[in-house]
Order: sequence, then structure tokens, then C-alpha cells
Amino acid sequence: MKLVQFPQLFLRFALAMTMLSAVADRLGFWGDNSAWGNWQRFEEYTATLTFFLPPTLSRFSAYAATFLEIVLSLLLILGFKLKWTAIATGTLLLVFALSMTVSLGIKAPLDYSVWVGSAAAFLLAVQQKPNNTGSLL
Repeated sequence: MKLVQFPQLFLRFALAMTMLSAVADRLGFWGDNSAWGNWQRFEEYTATLTFFLPPTLSRFSAYAATFLEIVLSLLLILGFKLKWTAIATGTLLLVFALSMTVSLGIKAPLDYSVWVGSAAAFLLAVQQKPNNTGSLL
């Protein structure tokens, strides 16, 4: 692997691990070091962020966000369709950042670096492919 490819690989893994860590938290895998600690608390948090949605759609958004975080993380790790995966990741994180800002104020998304994650994903989307397959692995 060429040294110039390392930053892109590092960014892909950092974004993926950040999202997978959030999923692990809501599933209770982080124990005492968790923000939510269980699915019920995550659904309550999601309801706070999606206060404008009916409860059924809010619950659905918790499942949809989790599904997308898992799938996009795996695609980032694999380097599959990297440009579109990065755009989707940036968009998902942007939606999170905007929802957090509207619901909780600007401090929450700044504390959790959601704006930075979104910007990083969009930057990843415009990076030159390291090889013909778009994968570094």
C-alpha cells in the first residue's frame, strides 16, 4: 500500500468505527461507558431528535438509522462504491447533526463531532480513487 493511501483508509475506518461504536452503545455492548446503554433509551433519544414525527415514524427512524449505520460502516470498511457510500454517510451524519442542533442546541453535535464526521465523509467522497476498484484492501 502506498503511503498516500493511508489517510483515506484511516478516514474510512474512523468513520466506520465511530458509527459502529454508536450502534454497539444502543445495543448495550459498552456497559458502564455508554451514552444510551440499551435500545429503549436510544428510542427515547431518537424521539427527542424527531419530536416533529409521530411516535411510529420516530421508532422507525431509530431502526432505519441503526440499519444505515451498520450497512454504511461495512461498505466504508470494504471500500465498496466509495464515492456513493461516503456521500450517503455524509448525508446521514448531516441529518443527525441538523436534528441534534434543532432539538438539543448546537453544543450536542459539536461535543459528539457529528459536524466533523459529516464533513469528513463528504471530503472522502471527493478523494481520488486509490486504484481501479476503489478499495484499498
